Amino acid sequence: METILLLHGPNLNMLGKREPAVYGRQTLDEIVASARALASELGVEIASYQSNVEGDLVTRIQQAANQYDAIVFNPGAYTHTSIALRDAVLAAGLPVIEVHLSNVHKREKFRRHSFLADVVEGQVIGFGAESYLLGLRAAVTILRNRRPVPPRARPARKRSTR
Repeated sequence: METILLLHGPNLNMLGKREPAVYGRQTLDEIVASARALASELGVEIASYQSNVEGDLVTRIQQAANQYDAIVFNPGAYTHTSIALRDAVLAAGLPVIEVHLSNVHKREKFRRHSFLADVVEGQVIGFGAESYLLGLRAAVTILRNRRPVPPRARPARKRSTR
């Protein structure tokens, strides 16, 4: 069974309270509960980790390489500032889906650049809490499409009787 890490960056522990007009009213716990329900439907396991500390997120990504098959990652504001997270994603070698609750392209100019964009499988932005669920679905699809396809049985060759 595939295992996927939901990784949440700074201030996401404040969801539901912090700028609900931008980020919605759902708490992080509610978002993770929805993701767990979807994971169960999809036949995968998930774990969730949130930190406001960049180094903790780097460490968790490094550890993920040996524990998980993929990461769904909302790096929060570190998206726009952290080369360390970019390097950790590259080093982990796992498929990573970058997710954001708000549409960063409709916000301040500095939010439009992601240091992760060129090293992740893809981005899901602007769909509120649904971004996590779409990211989870994308991660599962990527993992299942990467499974090795068993070779087809070859028909027995007829031997020449000459």
